Amino acid sequence: MNELRAGILWCCLSTFFVLAMGCGGQQMVSPPMDELERRFTESMTTVALVGQFTVFGREDSTKRPERYEIESIEKVGDNEWQFNARVQYGKVDVTLPIRVPVFWAGDTPVVSMTDFSIPTLGTFTARVFFYQEKYMGTWQHGQSGGYMFGTIEKMVGQ
Repeated sequence: MNELRAGILWCCLSTFFVLAMGCGGQQMVSPPMDELERRFTESMTTVALVGQFTVFGREDSTKRPERYEIESIEKVGDNEWQFNARVQYGKVDVTLPIRVPVFWAGDTPVVSMTDFSIPTLGTFTARVFFYQEKYMGTWQHGQSGGYMFGTIEKMVGQ
């Protein structure tokens, strides 16, 4: 299913191009960084990332569900944020604080980790961006990797 892989890649590249350039090829004017950081913090409090992930080489199989519950996030360094999260995929179900690098593409936060060790989970490489109520990205864990995507949903009753 190279068409699926190419389609997702095209979607990612198109989204980043639009975010970086704005409509009509003009440079976007973003709010000040502290305002963007405040919005990011609010948008990622008591939410669940609910979506699916693929595994390269297995695109013809059904997508696998994933869920990451995020109690809160906070900026803890220049480009470092702590996600207080519950991670659920496959047989994994663990809650822990995860500190990850976050960079900005215009007004869009992007988790950018390369060979990044997460206690109890292993070493990962990922690029994941968050925009409005959606997330999308790529992941790599050992020899396995793929795409991940879904919606950011407020958790009810939290």
